[in-house]
Amino acid sequence: MGNPALLGLITFLPSGITLGLWFVGYLDTATLPGGMIPIVSLSAGLFLLIAAVWAAREAANSVAAIFGVFSAFWLSFGLLLTGLTSGWWGIPDAAAVASVQSTYLLSFTIVFVLLTLATLRLPLAFTAGFVFVDITFVLAFLGVSGGNAGLFPIAGITTFIFCAIFAYILFDGFGQDLGGRAMPMGNPLVK
Repeated sequence: MGNPALLGLITFLPSGITLGLWFVGYLDTATLPGGMIPIVSLSAGLFLLIAAVWAAREAANSVAAIFGVFSAFWLSFGLLLTGLTSGWWGIPDAAAVASVQSTYLLSFTIVFVLLTLATLRLPLAFTAGFVFVDITFVLAFLGVSGGNAGLFPIAGITTFIFCAIFAYILFDGFGQDLGGRAMPMGNPLVK
């Protein structure tokens, strides 16, 4: 049986790292958000969709749902950036852009919190990763909706933390696939 998590995690990480770099100011958020479009749409969005389909074909329904929702986020984020940087969506001013972005972020924040709660039977490492995703989205939502740019660097740090956790899970998956022992993942919060 194949392991779609290897493909899903390895293609998720470049986009997560790019998002973190954007939040901490490494990428100019005022003039360069369009530069993120290829990596978030193709690296994460497309390949997480492939991993989700692969997982579904293996009857790994929870894995398919997890990769599917992350694929939906990254693909829609790429389209949101494309539309906002090119004027496709016809959003005329900064207040309207902020309204669209905060609605988008709130919707995904709610979904990611639900995902976290629904997956508490997974080992603790997964829960920790999802909790940091939730924190990142809450910070981004509050930063956009409240106009508080000071929250974005903190969101960048939490993004790097969830990337590190998912990288740890990725290393475990590769290690086991290549004949190694499982790395400690922690006990699930719900048995």
